[in-house]
Amino acid sequence: MPAKTAVGWSRQKRFSGSRPWIAASLAAWALLDGTTPRSTAASQQSKTPAPATYSIPLPPKPDFSSISWLIGDWTGTTAGQGRAGTIHLHAALDLGNRYIVLRQELSLPATKTAPATRESWMGILSPGDPDFILNTFSSTGFMTRYRVTVNGTQIYFIPEGGEQPPPGWLFRSAFEHTGPSGMTITVQASPPNRPFFVYYTAKLAREASK
Repeated sequence: MPAKTAVGWSRQKRFSGSRPWIAASLAAWALLDGTTPRSTAASQQSKTPAPATYSIPLPPKPDFSSISWLIGDWTGTTAGQGRAGTIHLHAALDLGNRYIVLRQELSLPATKTAPATRESWMGILSPGDPDFILNTFSSTGFMTRYRVTVNGTQIYFIPEGGEQPPPGWLFRSAFEHTGPSGMTITVQASPPNRPFFVYYTAKLAREASK
């Protein structure tokens, strides 16, 4: 029993005496391992610059008050050129009230000089010079850009090309607010190298809110 005790103490003394060597070895491994003492890490962290912050100034929101009456759903019938058809127009603010999205469904019967027409289009109305810009996308595949001007209760859409307008043709239109629940639409067309003529007119009534 005493011998075992002596051996135990002997091992303890040898381990105790080797502690400085172990500490030095651990420090060396720390350097090789990339481990940094806490005090050094804190110093380096304090020297790390704060992350940069960026801000992009936003343009002011557009003023649609001059055409706010257009917002809503409208349904009516067309006339002119012997073409009594149907028309539906939807207008709504979108994307934080920065744009007005227009959607129209038009159906015109066939006549002696023109086939039946059924067309859907959507447009995005945004601020422009002098008033607004409308970019339209038709179910026919055409993409047309219009300059939009406002004169009292009337809104005029003047063609200004676009990504893919009807080749050689021009279409222009005018919306007029005729009362709290009424509006008219006049669309004129110009064939290649020909003057404008009235393509159709329409009377629409505002649909009751659902």
